[in-house]
Amino acid sequence: MSQDKVILGSEEWCSFPELGIPTIKARVDSGAKTSALHAVNIAPFIKNEANWVKFDINPIQNNQKTVIHCEAPLIDKRIVKSSSGFREQRYVIQSTLEIGDDKWDIEMTLTNRDSMGYRMLLGREAMSGRVLVDPEQQYLLGQPTPENLKELYKNSEKATTGLRIGVLASNPELYSNKRIMEAGEMRGHEMHFLNIKECYMKLDAEKPEIHYRGGIILNKFDAIIPRIRPSATFYGCTLTRQFEALNVYCLNSSMAITQSRDKLYSLQLLLHSGIGIPTTGFANSPLDTNDLIKMVGGPPLIVKLLEGTQGKGVVLAETKKAAESVINAFKSLNANILVQEFIKEANGKDLRLFVIDGKVVATIQREAMPGEFRANIHLGGTASIIKPTTEEKRIAIKAAKAMDLKVAGVDIIRSAKGPLLLEVNSSPGLEGIEGATNKDIAGEMIKAIEKNFIKSK
Repeated sequence: MSQDKVILGSEEWCSFPELGIPTIKARVDSGAKTSALHAVNIAPFIKNEANWVKFDINPIQNNQKTVIHCEAPLIDKRIVKSSSGFREQRYVIQSTLEIGDDKWDIEMTLTNRDSMGYRMLLGREAMSGRVLVDPEQQYLLGQPTPENLKELYKNSEKATTGLRIGVLASNPELYSNKRIMEAGEMRGHEMHFLNIKECYMKLDAEKPEIHYRGGIILNKFDAIIPRIRPSATFYGCTLTRQFEALNVYCLNSSMAITQSRDKLYSLQLLLHSGIGIPTTGFANSPLDTNDLIKMVGGPPLIVKLLEGTQGKGVVLAETKKAAESVINAFKSLNANILVQEFIKEANGKDLRLFVIDGKVVATIQREAMPGEFRANIHLGGTASIIKPTTEEKRIAIKAAKAMDLKVAGVDIIRSAKGPLLLEVNSSPGLEGIEGATNKDIAGEMIKAIEKNFIKSK
């Protein structure tokens, strides 16, 4: 019986002629149940009164210029839990796999695999009864040379035309930054990663400049996407302001980012716009601790550092004694804190609504780990797709507008009083929301820049 089976190594090249994919490298993984194919710009549609799905694929790893536009009948939609713990809704297609001299139909889920090492994952359901795997071997059925790949995909390369866009950030390997770079390249733009620490500037009324390591002058950009971590807010916003002085379009302005990072000021702005928040207190002296606790309805309550991020510097005080201890400890360090009512009925869940250019483009529900009250993904929380209410969408859009942010991650909590706003993030992460919703959020950010330039023409 084993003589009739195909013997594969841990990595093999295969093809999907029905999808127009002449060759693609796959990770052969008997530990994975289902197969998965890299896909972006995924969109369902109706064809001949049947459900289909169209999508784009960069079939060669680390090559964003080569793009195949695919479409296939839609078989199913499934919730899949990824290896990183994200719950993700995926579209399922069926197509003919050709590997070596053999071919058969397999089912695959479509998902963005940019953070993975392979564009294709071949799981055990697709191999059952047909394949034996030798994990110590690779490319038992051969592999194409770089010249072969170039010839096979010579008609699939996108010419680089369009805008010159810089991503102003600190870590080029961060998922969000990589995705924005790739999304821009896929849409034909010239993308540059600009490390905040390696930029410096010339302040001059006649000829202001921004320089990069080695003395390169950065004065010919069309647009900048600031992705500034909290610890780099001051210098990152200074650089953004300098780009603005050079008439470079910044997706989020320096002023908007600066005020979003001041949690107290941002809450005041939001309240002024008529947006509800959990009852919050702020004081400068530890002498006011008891009244501060009463002000927010007593324990349990939340104590937040004004400079905290990603759930850091956020403490749940369950008793009055614990609240006094935490508040006084922070005060003794001269730290600025907010004291906020605890929304028990939220059960460790909140919503992240991603707003781009005045529209909610995606929403996830974040749920805290057991025993944890903070739902942040960075702290082990899980993300799942959810449909926001009309009121929640209205609040998110209004909050982004109040903060003057073109791109914002708006965090909302569901309370007995209705939806309440927790925070507005000016550099929201993409990994959790793209993974859970399967939406090309990075591409939407690039589209927002393109829209600005269409308006200005």
